[in-house]
Amino acid sequence: MPADSDTPTFFTRFSTQAVPRERQLLAWRDRVGHVVDVLPDKAQVERGFEGKIDLHAAGGLVFTEARTEALVLERSIARVSTDTRRDFAFHVYAEGETGHVGGVNLKRSEPGSVRGIVAFDLNQRFRLERPACRVLTMFVPRPIVAAHIGDCEALHGRVLSFDAPLAGFVLQHFDATARELPTLERPDAIDLLDAGAQLLLSAFAGKPHASPDARTALQTAVKAQAKRYVETHLHEADLTPMNVVDALGVKRATLYRWFEREGGLAAYIRERRLREAADELVRLPNLQIADIAFGLGFKSASDFTRAFRRAFDVSPLEMRMCALELLRAQPAGHLTRARAARSTGARGSG
Repeated sequence: MPADSDTPTFFTRFSTQAVPRERQLLAWRDRVGHVVDVLPDKAQVERGFEGKIDLHAAGGLVFTEARTEALVLERSIARVSTDTRRDFAFHVYAEGETGHVGGVNLKRSEPGSVRGIVAFDLNQRFRLERPACRVLTMFVPRPIVAAHIGDCEALHGRVLSFDAPLAGFVLQHFDATARELPTLERPDAIDLLDAGAQLLLSAFAGKPHASPDARTALQTAVKAQAKRYVETHLHEADLTPMNVVDALGVKRATLYRWFEREGGLAAYIRERRLREAADELVRLPNLQIADIAFGLGFKSASDFTRAFRRAFDVSPLEMRMCALELLRAQPAGHLTRARAARSTGARGSG
């Protein structure tokens, strides 16, 4: 799924909290009205409406994170015939359920309101009665969907429970996407969104390993999940590669193979611990070096010192002294300079 290099990256944020209560639901309707109509009732208008939405766009893909109270959305036949939106919207319910989907031809086997994902073809009508939720939505251009799913029109209104193959990975990937997008540079944002789109399409196609793109997307998502697990548990002494395998529920050989470029999963964990140790040496100058070592799972101070010297060509004490000298010499922007000094001493360890 090649990204359009000429497409700009942009971000917007909106909340009804900045709007007078009697205008809140109407303001929300104006905000999302370029895609779907919000059907308010008088009581809902009078009591106010809580809703906020972040929107990110990069590489031809649009991703939103929204939190709202219960509401009714509709895309009518008249609306479909008068606007030009023809892409697909995939709603991933991180909190709450999919709600009642109407105005579409659903199979009897389709689940009702569940925790899961629902797909909408914006070239067709629908009505959605949605409970309060946190929903992560990706808009995927129609040509991309059609290239991966032959009868893409049949996706309209389909619901996938998070129990379905790949659906759980989609949720985890999108939840991470919502957290990480604000901090990413444009190429990384495009890669993250692209992997999410591939996972979505593979999940709905029911063929998670059918294409090289789908396999790459799955590898990207699972590997990112493994790295997040490592970051979360970095200070736990019993963090091991098998802990990661068990937590993710994937085959050990598969996950180990995906970390070959980093020298293996065990090497990746050690490298992250060493870099975290280097950062703590700078940030926490009063913390004993041995405490940093034990706090990051090293069995002894000597083992830590040997590993640290192999990674950075200096001892932990030497790095700390260098950082302190820089702090004294450069009071403005000192943390950035100290970290820069730390990184220049590091060997490329993958």
